[in-house]
Amino acid sequence: MKIYLDNCCFNRPFDDQKQLRIKLETEAKLDIQEKIVQGKLELAWSFILDFENEANPFEQRRLAIKDWKVHAFVYTGSTKKILGTAERFERMGIRGKDALHLACAVAMKCDYLLTTDDHLVKKASGATEIKVTDPVSFIREAIE
Repeated sequence: MKIYLDNCCFNRPFDDQKQLRIKLETEAKLDIQEKIVQGKLELAWSFILDFENEANPFEQRRLAIKDWKVHAFVYTGSTKKILGTAERFERMGIRGKDALHLACAVAMKCDYLLTTDDHLVKKASGATEIKVTDPVSFIREAIE
């Protein structure tokens, strides 16, 4: 199964863990990463992940996320097709960078895009052939 984690998903372990939702999403995301390392899940990576991560002002976070690129099974750069798909998603109310993440995941034929962004989950529901969900729901739906 091929999955794509957006930037907010990669950053979840760095968020304040006092909130139960954040802690649960962090634990689920860490479990997913372990399954990637074990070869049970295939990680997809994109130019927009690189772009957003390079803009991260926190060096420790930036480097920790960048290290995951070596585990990627597939990578995509920017293409006219991806940009066109992203524009279509934007017209559906999906924000710019989120639309690019989703378009990249679709282009790489991912089964899931994982995010902690409720807006993206809501707007992308039924918008494409891949499932967009949070890490906890993914564990419940696809892993267990």
